[in-house]
Amino acid sequence: MFRMTKPQVFCLIFMMALLLVPALPAAAQAEDTTSAPTPPPAPRVVVKPAPLPYQVQAAKKIFLSNGGAEPDELFTGGPDRTYSQFNDAMKSWGRYELSPAPAEADLVFEISFRDPISFTEKLPVYSPELKLVILDPKTHVVLWTFIESVRTALLQGHRDENFDKAMTKLVEDVKERVDLGHSQ
Repeated sequence: MFRMTKPQVFCLIFMMALLLVPALPAAAQAEDTTSAPTPPPAPRVVVKPAPLPYQVQAAKKIFLSNGGAEPDELFTGGPDRTYSQFNDAMKSWGRYELSPAPAEADLVFEISFRDPISFTEKLPVYSPELKLVILDPKTHVVLWTFIESVRTALLQGHRDENFDKAMTKLVEDVKERVDLGHSQ
């Protein structure tokens, strides 16, 4: 008669389990194919971008307003970083002439940086974002708003790189929308 020790029985059971595990997903898939047919995916809705207000298209001069930045140790550059980088980007684009005073401008571009913190059950969640508000300087009506999230990261260099990428994306969004309006 063939006798097996407890360790041998354990090994045998373990080996059988390893052999059966790959067969389980295949059996589950076989069951799924006999179930009700999968409905076709819903058609994707294509939304055309809304046109920018006429003032944004017709403007020649803009005033850059520093909407402020919350004190934040997560990013380098201090509270003026957002305004300085956006100012440099607008100068290099050259689409608008920068005005020294809001009264002389056709539009006000107010740039700001926020880093709100919300709390989950145990951990704080940071949601940094760049926000550009385009205002009519005569009526103070908000004409358009652009918001770009800044991805967080553990390392300082990566956080700063993500800030730069978000600023670049924000400026590209503005350029794209303004250029789209000119082509319509």
